[in-house]
Formats: sequence, structure tokens, C-alpha cells
Amino acid sequence: MSNDLSQFKQTFFTECDELLGALDEQLTALEEGDIDAERLNAVFRAIHSIKAGAGAFKFEALVRFAHTFETFLDKLRMGEVQFQDQTAPLLVRGVDIVASMVESAQEDQEPAAGLGDDVLAELETLMGQTPGGGDAANADAEAGGDANGAAPGMQRFRIEFVPKPELYRHANEPLLILRELGRLGEATVIPNIDRLPALGAMDPEDAYLDWTIELVTEAGREAVDEVFEFVTDDCTLTVTDLGAVEAPPTEVASAAEAPVADADKPADEPAAAAQDGSKKAWTPAEGDRRSKPRPASIRVDLERVDRLVNMVGELVITQAMLSQQTDMLPPDEMLEIVQGVETLTMHTRELQESVMAIRMQPVKSVFSRMPRLVRDVAGQLDKQVRLEMVGEATEVDKTVIEEISDPITHMIRNSLDHGIEMPGDRLAAGKPEQATIRLSAEHRGGRIVIGIEDDGGGINRERVLAKAVERGLVAEDADLSDEEVDNLVFHPGFSTADAVTDLSGRGVGMDVVRRNIQNLGGRVQVHNMPGHGCRFTMTLPLTLAVLDGMIVSVGAEKYVLPINSITESTRPPAADLHRLANGEQVVSLRGEYIRLVHLCHVFDVPGAIQDPSKGLVVVVEDESHGVFGLVVDELLGQQQVVIKSLEDNYDPVPGISAATILGNGQVALILDVDGLSHTGMPLVGHRDMAVAETVVPPAPPAEDVQTIEA
Repeated sequence: MSNDLSQFKQTFFTECDELLGALDEQLTALEEGDIDAERLNAVFRAIHSIKAGAGAFKFEALVRFAHTFETFLDKLRMGEVQFQDQTAPLLVRGVDIVASMVESAQEDQEPAAGLGDDVLAELETLMGQTPGGGDAANADAEAGGDANGAAPGMQRFRIEFVPKPELYRHANEPLLILRELGRLGEATVIPNIDRLPALGAMDPEDAYLDWTIELVTEAGREAVDEVFEFVTDDCTLTVTDLGAVEAPPTEVASAAEAPVADADKPADEPAAAAQDGSKKAWTPAEGDRRSKPRPASIRVDLERVDRLVNMVGELVITQAMLSQQTDMLPPDEMLEIVQGVETLTMHTRELQESVMAIRMQPVKSVFSRMPRLVRDVAGQLDKQVRLEMVGEATEVDKTVIEEISDPITHMIRNSLDHGIEMPGDRLAAGKPEQATIRLSAEHRGGRIVIGIEDDGGGINRERVLAKAVERGLVAEDADLSDEEVDNLVFHPGFSTADAVTDLSGRGVGMDVVRRNIQNLGGRVQVHNMPGHGCRFTMTLPLTLAVLDGMIVSVGAEKYVLPINSITESTRPPAADLHRLANGEQVVSLRGEYIRLVHLCHVFDVPGAIQDPSKGLVVVVEDESHGVFGLVVDELLGQQQVVIKSLEDNYDPVPGISAATILGNGQVALILDVDGLSHTGMPLVGHRDMAVAETVVPPAPPAEDVQTIEA
């Protein structure tokens, strides 16, 4: 039983993390003045769900704080508390307290004494200033107001409310629903306990109570239905209109005055703005949501998905083996077997794509945390900064998502601390006081590219070089290029900060960023524009499980080249091959010189074809160094391969990103195109390049000439 409880607790903490993460976007919008009723509802629902779960596990401090916080949010969304200038910052502080208490609960610790007391005091003060007599009036409203009279135009309803077990599992609380009904008018609640079993026979996941409510209200049927908006699928609900109520001689107005939908308006027309018009009562935005099916989803442990991915990977390998074996069968004799293997190949591919889609998530889950980070750090530094986010819907493997959060966080903090100038300095430089940081994500060439760019002062190369010399990282007489100086920021222990602060100065960070990105098979580059800003670009694989590759042979070895990196393949004539003064070989391709990299030289493979006019040149494109050519013996065919990490089983190898198992059981290495581009200086598109000598190998025999279709 204790194991079950532990499992439920972990589920609760996972849901808390998701709920709190999703609140960042809502809170940021509220701080910027976008006071939308649905945003307030979203914050209320999140805190309500956290409180409900905390109560189940007896996290009393969290329940007490969340209860008051929830009450305030409820009054705020119902228009009983005005949204003021200090409200949004107070909501942010309240969510921070909830997050801190959840973290303490997860570590089996009690929250610090007095944690959140100041926030609770402010919440209670604001609730005490509500129009109509403060808390006393609100208490009367919850009790149903004056039971002795009804205002003209009032109607009487009988509501039979029978919760299903799913209502509780989805963290809904019937007491809050009954309380909202009380705000609509005079409510008489009669509980039914006929189905309540003996204590020992109770199932903690079942629902035994139901209620019959007699409600007198002038709000109308739509307002009654709206109270049950979020639980209609999780309960049996019957609402009977008993007709109008005749007003007594002395009319008494209802104590509950909450904004409701106009009964004469269509269901899809927004309700009138509450009070001063700055907030709107919640109404369905596009028709009646209750009529729309809710998307079904389940929560699955990531480890189970990983096992499924691994099994599909093994299936891909087995399918490749079968395909290779059937290629040797005579098709006229084994037609059914060949067709069966082709069908298996198609289904295996579809299965693999479906399984991988399960792991794909939008980067929004990471990006949504950054506005809060920028706001907090900019406030701490007294800087004015605006964050622009582009491509939040770009999807990437969940494993990659989990690993990029820290690098993005550190680079944005670094940009805020070191890159963005103080407002006065920006004005003096002819820039606007408010700086801009742009966070972007996009798919490019089968990879995801994430950029962090600012319009600050850029990297001060003189200061960086001086610090590097001072720390002994480079010699005093070193002649470094601008790019080499910029890349010093990635050196372990390097920092230009004069003092250690909460934000920087310890010399750790950018080296960890680069190492973490490289461990994912990615690269990070810096593009410095002194005086105008700086851009960091992270290039990462979309998935860490499978890829489409081209099998190439070099001597007796086989390598896998990512198919998305290939632009074309060609067998150049000998006259188009040239040797440079530094010994590098280039090929003239449609008027441009392309640098060649011989894989047999890089990996010391004997017996390989070294003459590109007798072998093949596979033209590839790299993010940082552009286009270059790889010299191989031949292309063996395209194949989907399963990625096996080298770092987990061996050590990193320059020019190699991972390994795989081919259909014949042979291990093949997956080439790292970006790493191979660093084997020489990039020479891309130079038409006026100085060529030291022209290398003219002997013409190949006619039988060796073949046409390659890219």
C-alpha cells in the first residue's frame, strides 16, 4: 500500500510541476495588463487542483495557503475583488509560495516557518475591501442570502447533482460548486447519504454522496449551467425549471451579485464586462463547450515509452536484416516472401514514426518559463528588457526538451547580465532604453535550431582577451582571430565578471552549456556583433533514437551519413580537382570551389579509393562551415538506422556522433557532419581562389564510370 501511495504522490508532484509551469504564461500576460477572464480561471483551476491533491496527502501548510489563495482568486474572477496595480505582482508571489511549498513537500520537509504569511495578509486585506461589506457580506452570499424574500423576475430550479468517481480524480471539489450556486441566489442543499457504506467497506476512489439543491435566482438557466461547466462529463446532472417565483410584499435583493450571462443573449455571445469593464465574466468563446468532445489522454511513465522506442529500434534492425536477405532471393520464385517483407518494411516505418511522435513535444514547455526569468533578472539588474519568442510550437524529442532547459536559462541570464547595457548607456549609444532578447526555435535540415539573440553591447573582445591572458588561458603574444576570441567564453573557468554575484562570476556556465549540447550530438556557436548585440545558436538533433541515413563505404568500412545533410553526390572529372598551397584539395562544382575531406584520411582507413575521380564526392552542408565534400568509395543505399550512443558505451570520437547496427549485424559509425567540417579551413563559394597546382589523375577506365542520382 505504501508503494501505491508513493506512486500517487509522484503523480501529484508531476502534475504540480506541469500546472505551475503553465501558469508562467498566464501570470506574464496579467502583469502586462492583459486581464482576461479565462486567464484568471486558469490560475484558479491550477491552484484549486494543487490544493485538492495536497489535501489528499495531508500537506497541511500547502492546503492552508492554497485555500486562502484560491478564495482570493475565486472572488477576483467573479468580480467581487477589483483587479488593481498590485494584484498581478501579488499573484506571482502567491504562485512562488505554492511552488516553494510543493518543493518542500516533495523533499518530505516542512516549509520554513512563516513562509507566505506576508502574502496571506495582503490577500486577506484585499478581500476585506470588497464592496458591500467585505467578508461578512460574502459569507451571507455563500449561505444563500436572505431566505425570506425573492426579487422580481426570480426563478426556482431543482438541481440533482450526482458526482461520478471521475469528478474527484480530476481534482474537482463539490463544495466549491455548491458555494458558487449559493452566490447565484437562495440555495437550499439537501445531501443524500443513502449510498454511503460502512467505513470499512469504502472504496477511496468511489463517489457515494449526491445532492438535491433548491435554488431561487434571477440569474437564469445559463448561469446555473455555467457553474457545472467543467464537471458535466464527470457527473449526472438534472436541472428542472420550477417556474417563476412570486415576489413578497417586501422585496429583498439577493446578497450575491456576480456577473452572469444575459439570459436573452445567445449562448455563444460574450457576457457583459464586469463592473468597470476591465474584466469579463467567463463565457464559452466558441459555442457551448459542453457539446464538444474533450481530448482523451493518459499519463505514461517516460521509461515505458523509452522501452517501447528501444523495442521498435530493434524491430527496425531485424526488418533491415530480413530486407537484406530477401534481396538475394530470386523474385520470380519467392514473390510472396519478397512482397511480405516489403509490407513489413512499410508497417515498421509507420510504427516507428508513430512511436517517435509520442515523444515529440513543443518547445513551449521550456520557452514558457523564460518570460518570468527575464522579468525577475532584469528587475534585479535595474534593466529594461523585452523578450520576444518565436517558434514555440516547434516540436522536438522529450529527451532533448529536458536537456535544453538549463543551457537556454544560462544563456539568457548571461545575456541579461553581460550583454544588455544599463538604460542610460543604451540611450547614450543611440539605442532605445528597453533592450530586446529574441528566443527562437525552428526546424532546419532535420535538426532543431534554437537561437538566443540580444541587441546589447556584444562581447568585448579586448576585455575577453585580456582576461584570458591574465588567467593564463592564452599566451600574451597569441594572435587570435575574432572567432577564436569569441569562443574563449566557452572555456572552463572563464569569466569577465569582476566580482562573484548571484548571477555570474564563478567561471562556470558556458563551458557546461557547450558540453551538455555536445553530449546531445549538437553544437553551439556564437556570432558576436560588438556594439550591436550577440547571437548564440544551438543546433540539435530532433530525436536521439533513429535517423534516416545513407550508407557509404570507405575501404572495408561502412559509415552512416545523415540523409538531411546531403545536398548531392557526384563523380568529378579529374580536370576539376585542384590542390591548394596549404595541401588541401578542392573541387570545382558549377563555378565554385568546394573543399574536400577524405574520410579515409580522417579515420585512417586502408585500402580506400583516394582519387575522387574514381570514387565519389558526397556534397554535404554544415550549419557553421557551409558546403564541403566528403570523399567515399561508393553509396550503398538509404536506410533508417537506430542510434546507439558512443558516450554511454565508449568515449567521444571526433567526427563521429553515434553508432548503429546494420541489418547484417555489423556495427557502423554515424558521421558527425559538423565535426568533420572542422578538419580544415572552410572554403565555400570562392570563385577567385588561388590554386597552387592542378592535380590531373589518370583517366578512369570506362567500366569504372557510373552515374549517381542524388
